[in-house]
Formats: sequence, structure tokens, C-alpha cells
Amino acid sequence: MFTCTTHSPEETAGLACKVGQKIREGTVLCLEGDLGAGKTLFVRSLARTLGAEGEITSPTFNLMNVYEGICPIFHFDLYRLETEEELEDIGFYEYTEEPEGIVLIEWPDKFPEEMPEDYVLVHFGKVQGREQERQLTFGCHGGRHQGFLKELEEIVKHG
Repeated sequence: MFTCTTHSPEETAGLACKVGQKIREGTVLCLEGDLGAGKTLFVRSLARTLGAEGEITSPTFNLMNVYEGICPIFHFDLYRLETEEELEDIGFYEYTEEPEGIVLIEWPDKFPEEMPEDYVLVHFGKVQGREQERQLTFGCHGGRHQGFLKELEEIVKHG
């Protein structure tokens, strides 16, 4: 696990680009944090780095968007869901259990027991008194993405 601070939306977007340059197909990336913390900005920048074109928005009402890039990118927003049955209804498990492409999940903390066995968690924290700053904490659940997490830490700390 490691934490870094970004001082502006542009820095947060730049960090997402770095993640996008290293992320591997089959990765599930869970993004948690308050409304307005930068999750969708992060997704947009990461998806652009992976070659996605067109509008990239939070799928708050659609619940899932698919972007075509160098591999498929499946973007879930669980904010409006209330029950595990709704996850089943939208095919959530089909995309997350054996991911083909990259899966990005906003609001995973609504259903922590329903997340896949292996994923990378990014927590977005607002810095009190500094409107533009964010603390991003990266961690892993399961052992599959430990190497990826170490690569990210090296890039973040050493450029």
C-alpha cells in the first residue's frame, strides 16, 4: 500500500495516465471516495491513455459504460444500486470474475463483499482546507496484482 498527493485536477489526471501506461488487461480497479473527489476524472484520463475516444462519463444512470481502446474498458458506477440482486441484474459478476479487458468500479464500498477476489483499490481523499489537493491511497486485495502495485509505487515515487 502507498499514498501520494496530487495538488490539482491536472496532477490527478497525470497520475491516471501513468496508471494507464502500466495497467494490464484483466485488472479490476476499484475507486472509492466522496462525491467530487476525482474518481471520474481519473477514469477519463486512464481511458484516454488506453486509446478510448468519445465521451467518457460516470455511468451513474446507465450503471455501466463500455469504452473501446487497446482493450475493452468496462466502467461501473454502483452509487445508485441498493442490493446485491441489482449487481446480478446488470451482469456485474460476468465482467468482474474473469475480466476480459479492464474493469473500473466506482463506489465499490457499497458492496465490499461482492467485489472480486483480486483487485486494486484506489481511495480518493479530499485534503481539508485545500480544495484542489487529493490524497490517493493505492492497495491490493488478493495477491494477483502485487507486482502491478509495486510498479505503480515506483513510477509515482521516482517518476
